[in-house]
Amino acid sequence: MNDREMFETYKEQVFQLCYYMMQNRSDAEDICQEVFVKAILADRTQIRDLKPWLLRIASNECSKVLKRRNSGWTKEMFAYLMNRPQVVNPVEEDYDRKEIANEFNEMISRLPEKIRIVVTLRFVHEMTVPEIAGVVEVPEGTVKSRLNKGMRLLRDRNEHELKNRMSNKGDEWKWKGFLKVK
Repeated sequence: MNDREMFETYKEQVFQLCYYMMQNRSDAEDICQEVFVKAILADRTQIRDLKPWLLRIASNECSKVLKRRNSGWTKEMFAYLMNRPQVVNPVEEDYDRKEIANEFNEMISRLPEKIRIVVTLRFVHEMTVPEIAGVVEVPEGTVKSRLNKGMRLLRDRNEHELKNRMSNKGDEWKWKGFLKVK
């Protein structure tokens, strides 16, 4: 795969991960650019699967920036919303999506960085545990442990708040299903 094909194929996924981690568009764009510069300059002959490799570079770059700042951010993710039945009012649906996305961003941003990256890779990028282990360079057991802890933290910290907010909208069951460890 040549450099342009690699960029075109993976730019959105790398940017998405960077944006989830940084929660700032310009920072994510800068880091995304840095990832592809490093990838283009690197010897890729030994790389079998580019996606985990690129996401590992992106993860490492984001972690460096976050450690310097000593804080972290995330981006919205709601693929499951696409499976929702159509709401009669498209304006209402758009508003609901934005509101839920904002709530989800806030929930994820409270997670510690090590847990946030694993949760993001699993549920945003739909990566498997072995793929995540390769990206963050930890054993699979550690990935499973962090996923479990992340989901438990999300439930514990936000279940009461979500129940109150979502019971008014009739969408509580969607959040409960989303927050269950898969």
